[in-house]
Amino acid sequence: MKTYSFLDTVCSLFGPGGSINLGTGSAASEEGITIEANGDIDSMAVGADGTPMHSLHADKSGTMTVRLLKTSPVNQKLAQMYAFQTATSQNHGQNTVTLANTNTQDVVTCQMAAFKKAPSLTYAKEGGMNEWVFNVGIIDRTLGGAT
Repeated sequence: MKTYSFLDTVCSLFGPGGSINLGTGSAASEEGITIEANGDIDSMAVGADGTPMHSLHADKSGTMTVRLLKTSPVNQKLAQMYAFQTATSQNHGQNTVTLANTNTQDVVTCQMAAFKKAPSLTYAKEGGMNEWVFNVGIIDRTLGGAT
């Protein structure tokens, strides 16, 4: 039986303004990284006689959320990249993120990714985290052979 650990997660952001490690060593919060599809891949219509029809959608878009501890130095790197990429449309929406878990053999590639917005900032009793959200044009995922 295999086990899971975030320590086995390698995740890198590449785009205009640099490349940034988002996996192990980035001071990710407990909530880590979430990759989510925007919509359903299928819709179904049922005819008057009860016959179903499936429609396969070509949508591979979604969002990726990276959660970092408030004190992570990666926040500064992402803030600099955010400023660079949002200063002109020439640099916007060109990021690629690759994520792999070496133990579970999962591999996810996010292409045509853009910063969705600057993170909300909370200053409270505990440091908490910063959430960086990206809109992703194309998500390709292969869930590995963990048994």
